[in-house]
Amino acid sequence: MKTIYRRLLIALPLGALLTSCSDFLDEQKPQGTLSDIEVTSSDKMDNLVISAYAVFTSAEDINSSFSLWNFDVRSDDAYKGGSSTNDGDVFHQLEVEKGVLTTNWNINDIWTRLYNALSRVNAAIAVIEKTDDTNPLKAPRMAEMKFLRAYGHFQLKRLFKNIPFVIKADMTEEEYNALSNREYTNDEGWAVIAKDLEDAYAALPATQADKGRPTRAACAAFLAKVYLYKAYRQDDANSNKVTSVNADDLKKVLDYTDAKLYEPQYDLEADFHNNFRPEEQYENGVESVWAIQYSRNDGSTYGNLNWSYGLIVPNIAEVTDGGCDFYKPSQNLVNAYKTDINGLPMADYNDANYDLTTDNADPRLFLTVGITGLPYMFNKNFIMDKSASWSRSNGIYGYNVTLKHNVDPALIGSYLIHGSYWASSMNRIVFRYADVLLMRAEALAQTGSADEAVKLVNRIRTRAAGSLNMIKDYQSVYGVHIYCKNYEGTYTKEEALEMVKTERRLELAMESERFFDLVRWGDAASVLTRYATKEKERVAYLSEAQFTADRDEYLPIPHEQIAASNGHYKQNNKWGE
Repeated sequence: MKTIYRRLLIALPLGALLTSCSDFLDEQKPQGTLSDIEVTSSDKMDNLVISAYAVFTSAEDINSSFSLWNFDVRSDDAYKGGSSTNDGDVFHQLEVEKGVLTTNWNINDIWTRLYNALSRVNAAIAVIEKTDDTNPLKAPRMAEMKFLRAYGHFQLKRLFKNIPFVIKADMTEEEYNALSNREYTNDEGWAVIAKDLEDAYAALPATQADKGRPTRAACAAFLAKVYLYKAYRQDDANSNKVTSVNADDLKKVLDYTDAKLYEPQYDLEADFHNNFRPEEQYENGVESVWAIQYSRNDGSTYGNLNWSYGLIVPNIAEVTDGGCDFYKPSQNLVNAYKTDINGLPMADYNDANYDLTTDNADPRLFLTVGITGLPYMFNKNFIMDKSASWSRSNGIYGYNVTLKHNVDPALIGSYLIHGSYWASSMNRIVFRYADVLLMRAEALAQTGSADEAVKLVNRIRTRAAGSLNMIKDYQSVYGVHIYCKNYEGTYTKEEALEMVKTERRLELAMESERFFDLVRWGDAASVLTRYATKEKERVAYLSEAQFTADRDEYLPIPHEQIAASNGHYKQNNKWGE
């Protein structure tokens, strides 16, 4: 069967690693394309299934991480980072939303890499479809592949909105060439993804021996997220505005976040930081509903390591030399963790910068952001300061460092490996139980159950307040003021919804959800315009930032794809072509 997407997969570079930080994203180096896969017997089914799983690590790289961190620099959580605005200039253009071209290679690169992953998945599905029905693995393997196919489409849809759906596994060349990116409305597109997941949900088991395979609960979490995106209707062809919030879709979110679907296997970790530790005893913990599995010591030179975070490691002299210091937490994000005299988030949090010695702060600040004067990755041999070790740009992007993606330098050689770049075996959690609770809280708030929504927010905040294992001496040694309390009283729908939005940011910061949340809510233009107006006082390069509503919520369809589509692709709103 033929699985080449003639125009979806154009000269795809697989795992290209550039040779120096200064070369970040400056050019692509194709290292081969997919060849036709001919499979005639059902005994090849599991080999193709394994290949489909593998592509979600092998087809991503530092330039196009499937976590989408490279594209979260458009949010108010993060600065691009690196040595200068010219270091990865195509991502600088996205961050300030100026000078972005439909021909920019990074936009086409993430498109082709994700469709490459979908090609592998469909190769497996096509063989599974022809497998004898008496094979006991047929139904569960088909469910797993539909889950992965939904994941690829979900990532593409969040990025580009109007995409071609490859839902027929064994297309002819003529069918490939006739695909349109406007076959479905926005709402119908989400329904296509949900259909794959609903099929998968019916056949997936409650538990899996192999941790990387999705369970029924993982599929429920994914369905909840898809229906939450679907609920915020954006079907005006001439804009990206949210025109309504659909009650039926919100009901689906509530159905798929019911606690009974997750008990007793999934729950919140006792400590927030446990979700971001590389050691095996913390991997696939109770909060990890589904995660991309990375590994070490698997017989290969470097193992199945996560190279896609290789640009995020700071450049500590004689320790992590070669670290590129990208994806820097913004000052706005740091400020958002400040708490008032009641231990609650502050409405005016961004009026003044967080002061480590005087301001109260949510403990998640110190588990999410490395701040000057505190230990990097909780290792007291590495106290952060205002030097090049913590800012390759000498302060252009500030001195904060993200912690969730990084590993203690004491673990170099075991869990932090240096090859062409730095890499780790730490899993990337795609769906964690805290997100499930917050999705449920959002649906409850939107449907008028404000008190129930706040209870779930408080459950997240209670866990946050107790997450002190790594920072238990920060108050006595470094003079910080850790203070996080729950909401009390009765609240309106609007107040509860704002609490949920705030909590999503604090809980999921630097996990590449923020920009997509803002777009989903219809808040991107207002929030990011306000962000740039204030943040440019702190980081001068943002003085040129300008968010254009009804355009910048989504990436443009790559020019290369439109040019090869024979008129079947239409460009996104306000991007020309």
